Amino acid sequence: MSTPYILVVDDEPDIRELVRDILTDEGFEVNTAASGAEARASRQRRRPGLILLDIWMPDVDGITLLREWAAEEAEPPPVIMISGHATVESAVEATRLGAWDFLEKPLSLAKLLLTVRRALEAASLRHENQRLRRYGEPLEEPVGRGSAGEALREEGRRVAAVEAPVLLTGEPGTGKRTLARYIHGQGPRAAGPFVEISAATVGGATAAETIFGRETAEGPHYGLLERAAGGTLFLAHVDELSADAQAQLLAALETGRFRRVDGQGEQPLNVRIIAGSQLGEHDLARGGYLRRDLYDHLAGLPLHLPPLRERAEDLPELTAFFADHMAAVEGLPFREFDVAAQNRLRQHPWPGNLRELRNLVQRLAIAGGETAVTAAEVEAALGGETNTPTGIDFDQPLRAAREAFERAYLEHHLKQQGGRVGEVARVAGLERTHLYRKLRALGLQGSRKG
Repeated sequence: MSTPYILVVDDEPDIRELVRDILTDEGFEVNTAASGAEARASRQRRRPGLILLDIWMPDVDGITLLREWAAEEAEPPPVIMISGHATVESAVEATRLGAWDFLEKPLSLAKLLLTVRRALEAASLRHENQRLRRYGEPLEEPVGRGSAGEALREEGRRVAAVEAPVLLTGEPGTGKRTLARYIHGQGPRAAGPFVEISAATVGGATAAETIFGRETAEGPHYGLLERAAGGTLFLAHVDELSADAQAQLLAALETGRFRRVDGQGEQPLNVRIIAGSQLGEHDLARGGYLRRDLYDHLAGLPLHLPPLRERAEDLPELTAFFADHMAAVEGLPFREFDVAAQNRLRQHPWPGNLRELRNLVQRLAIAGGETAVTAAEVEAALGGETNTPTGIDFDQPLRAAREAFERAYLEHHLKQQGGRVGEVARVAGLERTHLYRKLRALGLQGSRKG
């Protein structure tokens, strides 16, 4: 289980040792600093999850340190100020700079522990709220009582109990973020932060700095590994990581430590890694997208998310869930789907998977009406095409969008040609051997006849 790391800064040795011993007995990991200079150095070596900071110290006062740290980080860890000679002005200034609370000496040990726990809980809740505002993700666990939905929850609970890295694979929109969040919430690090990043949005040196942080003359810039300390880092589109970033991630997984860009010392790796990719395991391992040794580390606990077209039995529950969400969160009218509409949903190939279904339910709710959604409305919302897949997600990286289109395109022609690869090759203008390789890469099958 992850242990919160706390830095205690106070120039009085008796208080430092007392607070350290109490917090250690309560299961926290504690480091101490006797001066502002020691506090700066300690914080540069390792980012704390919470700081107990004395106001009056011989070299630099706590207010100055608080001001420095607030300017360096957009989301600094909670800071609890402690002092035996505080003034109203110093208390007001500390609060203005973002201090979580103010404790007076002599310290009440019961109040100290209560304040520390509440500050850590508030920091976790703040991070969760920021994640929800950023992604608007309604699902907190895989939905569906069919065999696929049940299997995803069961597999999620199984791997959650083990702290090893997890590799999630599946087409775009199948719910990898939701499953990663579910695994985090079911595991021993559930009380810690859940931090996520798409490797497709950062590249080269930017990726390394974003994930591992950087040391500068002005102080450390903490990366996501330190911001996620005690919790989970979900690394989506892991196959988009640069070669250098892959090498650094591999070293961190092998040694349990990592180094910031331009850094001198090493930081402990106190985070669970969940990686996600829209490519299949075969392509990741042999297609050159990931180093083989990094793949072996990440794929110790592999989970594949099935596409929505293979989860027809979950469609009614998923549709109802999204309709409830639109009504409760977005204030849109709640509309049920009649039997004919549900049947039409089952016929659709869903190339955009859960994301496409959510958008469809939203469009039909915006269209309004107090009556149930009909098959004709579903047909119109899908573009009126019964055989040609639609709904490619234009918000995803180009490689993933191209793969989603190629899969939908080839599925359509395989169906049209009765699975005859030779005929599909003729229609698509491809050599048959090239088409076979393409089908294998996309996990599709056709008949060798014709």
